[in-house]
Amino acid sequence: MHWYQWIALITAAICLAGFSYHFARLIRLGKPKDYAHPSGKPASGIAYSFTAGMNPVNKESAFLHLPTYAAGIIFHLASFAALVLFFVLLAGLTPGPGTSMVLAVVAFAGAMAGIAMLIKRMTDKKLKILSSPEDYLSNALVTLFQLMTGLVLLSESVYPAYLLVSAALFLYMPFGKLKHAIYFFAARYHLGLFYGRRNVWPPKA
Repeated sequence: MHWYQWIALITAAICLAGFSYHFARLIRLGKPKDYAHPSGKPASGIAYSFTAGMNPVNKESAFLHLPTYAAGIIFHLASFAALVLFFVLLAGLTPGPGTSMVLAVVAFAGAMAGIAMLIKRMTDKKLKILSSPEDYLSNALVTLFQLMTGLVLLSESVYPAYLLVSAALFLYMPFGKLKHAIYFFAARYHLGLFYGRRNVWPPKA
């Protein structure tokens, strides 16, 4: 293995260890105490939280900003695909030409969505007030990772640079705002637990 492959592998291991720490911390903290008398089914609320509750029609913050919501979906789907592909490429496996082209299109679509959301964050007055430097950094890192993923699928010559960009992302993930990749699921779980227990979710017909 080359030095840049070792750097990518070591940083990926650090990222995995950091995420394991956050997951263990969530498990150790356990469920919040709710002293109110339950009137609904928590399991139904949790199921709704991860399914229909994610539908933009049921989310005011989403249906009022559908283009941004769509860009976010593309951005996150491309991110998950790029992360899986990282381990495939690091293992020395190479997708066929047709598959590589399709995956490159997905990666570039994610990068374009990331750039669009970054521009909106920089130009929208309300978003600028709410944004911190870390918001821009996290967006830029993931967008660059997607862009490099698309490029490495088209040309092996960028492989070292691709792995170094990946390493930077992995070093940042468990310490910065990108650790919401694990806290997102905990947040949706607790939302469903709370509103399901209080018979608010799922909404009545």
